[in-house]
Amino acid sequence: MNLLARVSRLTISPLPAPTARYAIPLRLIVGFGLLQHGYAKLARGPDDFINILHAMGVPAAFLLGWTTIMIEIIGGFLILLGALVPLATIPMAIVLLVAIFTVHLPNGFSSIKLQSFDAAGAHFGQPGYETNLLYLAGLIALCLGGAGPLSVDGLLRRLINPVSSLKPLTRERLLRSRHRSCRAPRAASLRESIMPT
Repeated sequence: MNLLARVSRLTISPLPAPTARYAIPLRLIVGFGLLQHGYAKLARGPDDFINILHAMGVPAAFLLGWTTIMIEIIGGFLILLGALVPLATIPMAIVLLVAIFTVHLPNGFSSIKLQSFDAAGAHFGQPGYETNLLYLAGLIALCLGGAGPLSVDGLLRRLINPVSSLKPLTRERLLRSRHRSCRAPRAASLRESIMPT
């Protein structure tokens, strides 16, 4: 293999690795991130988050505050495990979209807004909606591409439909062998009916 071919294998996507493994780092960062957001609200005291919602004029702030915390914690945990990803995505996408349109949209796109730097360190402005969009993109990618083989969804898929979860080459061989076994007796009986004994 020449140098150009070796370099191209490592520089042009997809890399020479099992493609379903892409979901692992994506699940880890999206799941942990959302879980951490819910846990932070819980650790600071849910009343702080509920008071913020009340100050924003959100109706039923107590109910929606606790609902948001639970969605972030439970949904983040489900994404970490790769369990029921499409189902877990729906309430998390709603929470992220509500946060974009009620909190982050007026602050612009960028989530990191360096305003100044002094002896105390860096000072940042209000975050925009960039991070929320990244979480949404990660959730959508996991819904479309799957949670990967090392996930609860992957395990459930293998248990429910073992043939479709096989690697394509193995699945093709299995289907071909089934097709041959079904066709062979018929061909033999056809030959017997055509040729006299």
